[in-house]
Amino acid sequence: MTVPSDHPPAPEESSAESLVAEHVLEFPGGYTRTTGPVIGRFLTELREGRIVGVRTAAGRVLVPPLEYDPETGDPVTGEYVQVGPAGTVRSWAWVGTPRKGHPLDRPFAWALIELDGAGTALVHAVDAGTVKAMRPGLRVRPRFRPEAERAGHITDIACFVPEVSTMAAPIRTEYRVRPGRSLARFLEGVRDGVFLGGRCAHCDKVYVPYRTTCPECGSTIGEEVELPDTGTVTTFAINNLPDPRAPQVPFVSAYVVLDGADVPMIVLLGDVPARDVRQGMRVRAVWVPPEERTLSMGNIRWFAPTGEPDVRL
Repeated sequence: MTVPSDHPPAPEESSAESLVAEHVLEFPGGYTRTTGPVIGRFLTELREGRIVGVRTAAGRVLVPPLEYDPETGDPVTGEYVQVGPAGTVRSWAWVGTPRKGHPLDRPFAWALIELDGAGTALVHAVDAGTVKAMRPGLRVRPRFRPEAERAGHITDIACFVPEVSTMAAPIRTEYRVRPGRSLARFLEGVRDGVFLGGRCAHCDKVYVPYRTTCPECGSTIGEEVELPDTGTVTTFAINNLPDPRAPQVPFVSAYVVLDGADVPMIVLLGDVPARDVRQGMRVRAVWVPPEERTLSMGNIRWFAPTGEPDVRL
């Protein structure tokens, strides 16, 4: 008698449930069956690293091959057609936790794969790496086991893998820049630990980095102005890609208006979590030691908060 799951078991049944017998069903040497001429041909071709289907009287190619057309019940023609090896995923189901006996020991997808030239879909594993890589229409190719390990079995295909659709192309360009007179003068100031700007006599605006002509009115700038290394953040961006100049990832690049200047300059921000950066924050340049400085903006590690009250922009 079976007790319904919503009723507590009787005392005598509780003691009976503690009795467990282990059983194993096994065919010594394996269960042997004949494959027949159609499936046998399919498995033989797999052992050789090829995938074949069989053509029906209507011209449809069945993969895996069958002895009879499933639509009409008529015998197939006996004409074998090599298909693939590439194919297209039609539908799939993700296996996040593989079990014993699964073809892969890492997350994978079971997929219906329609091989090129086939009229039906084959079920097999796809080693996509991540569930985000799987989609209907994904192009895949078989990964065969080493030839010495093939035995004429569907597992001679270890799995399918996506076709290469992206690649990382290292990019590196080396070039030399010769600074003009105004930039060279500005870098001399940075080497000495100061920021040099230029004041336009006509517009009365101070531009930094130092320049010799006014971008607004075109007048020649003749007055050099020494600016402090403090300023205010006007706008900023949080960057999640690494940069060799950045203190960490994510890092913040910001436009900072130095005190006394009328235009901002772009700088890195450091010594502050990206989430705490804000418009109006007061910052100061963090310099490398004087003995390490050269004619380079690398003399400034980054700008860091001063702790002063924010400026209302």
